[in-house]
Amino acid sequence: MSLHRTRILLTGGAGFIGSHLAEALLLQGCKLSIVDNLDDFYALGRKRANLEEIYKLGACEFLEADICDREHLRDIVHRAEPEVIIHLAARAGVRPSIEQPLLYERVNIGGTTNLLELGREFGTRRFIFGSSSSVYGATDNVPFREDDTNLRPISPYAATKLAGELICYTYAHLYSITTICLRFFTVYGPRQRPDLAIHKFTALMEAGKPIPVFGDGSSGRDYTYVGDIVAGILASLEYSPTSPGVPFDIFNLGNSYPVRLGELIEYLELATGRKAVRDQNPPQLGDVPITWANIDKSARFLGYRPQTCLEEGLKRFVTWYRGN
Repeated sequence: MSLHRTRILLTGGAGFIGSHLAEALLLQGCKLSIVDNLDDFYALGRKRANLEEIYKLGACEFLEADICDREHLRDIVHRAEPEVIIHLAARAGVRPSIEQPLLYERVNIGGTTNLLELGREFGTRRFIFGSSSSVYGATDNVPFREDDTNLRPISPYAATKLAGELICYTYAHLYSITTICLRFFTVYGPRQRPDLAIHKFTALMEAGKPIPVFGDGSSGRDYTYVGDIVAGILASLEYSPTSPGVPFDIFNLGNSYPVRLGELIEYLELATGRKAVRDQNPPQLGDVPITWANIDKSARFLGYRPQTCLEEGLKRFVTWYRGN
């Protein structure tokens, strides 16, 4: 589908991934409406700065709204009449979800259901759901494949993302809304949330403070640059599920190159020119030993091929961090 003048509603558009995607959509000539509740999960000023960067690339409508407020959301969807909903808004983070599981259930499951129901009511043709590699859980069946049915999420966050995928399938089955779930693998890059490891470690190293290392440093993550994730999301807007019956599909968006935590710290030392002081701690609840995307399916159907290696991506992140 041509994206020029396509009406797109993007939730979570003031956040890390969402703001990069919003810029890409404006460059494609989309008619873009952004929904974000500007919550206090991290500093509000960061999200406002993200929005200012988006506005530099073109006109779009920003609507401050909570996806759990169905009546407010209904008014927005009614006015925007989106042909496509890209749903990235969520309560994020494994450890906070262990502390507040009911909040995560309300936002990540209830909010997703609100959007699907409104998409059905107002005739949305396509629904893109931002899922997570965390749905695979603690498994040594690597690399992770989309057709693995033995999913055992080990945090409320992961469980709510898997539940979101299931309700997406239900709506695709019942109402024939083309629905694509994208499992993101450890996204990093400029504007990354400050609670995530690369941002947190960089800030502490720049300040000459110790970095907390949980476990023995052997856990692996499939770090994926945000520009590659955005390319995968854009490709999903062009894709039509090929299997007969339900217009639904799932894709991994990762780098397919897991890096141990100890190695990540060494890469950050090179990118910052600073030596890390490690503060060793026991492993944390909810942490999985590895994430590793099999991206064969994404390459075949979406033409997805990540372009940014970790060394280059970290250089870009550190440059952004020091400039902001």
